Amino acid sequence: MTVIPESELEFRFFRAGGPGGQNVNKVSTAVQMRFDARNSPSLTEPVRARLMKAAGSRLTLDGVILITAVRYRTQERNRADAIERLQGLVDKASIAPVYRVPTRPTRASKERRLDGKAKRSTIKSGRGRPGSDD
Repeated sequence: MTVIPESELEFRFFRAGGPGGQNVNKVSTAVQMRFDARNSPSLTEPVRARLMKAAGSRLTLDGVILITAVRYRTQERNRADAIERLQGLVDKASIAPVYRVPTRPTRASKERRLDGKAKRSTIKSGRGRPGSDD
């Protein structure tokens, strides 16, 4: 698991909307966190590629991940929330995908399948109207 040092994170605080009364108009509680994923020394190349893909619309053309946190009414909790969300993205990108190895059915499984189909066919063919087999 890769941990991002706080020295690589850049924070900007601004006033948030929503509930909070006068507090909303006076205190800059919302946080915009910037993380330069393209030039980060703490990421390995495969993790960097998966992280940039997982970031989606939060990734700028310069390779910077922007995370905006406005969920809480205090600057500290929003800052912690932004860091936590980035760490979640990094943790998700740290897990290498497991590729499926294609296999072929065995001869015995093919025969079992065909025997089952033949048995079912004889059952169904016996369901027709009785005809004159003279």
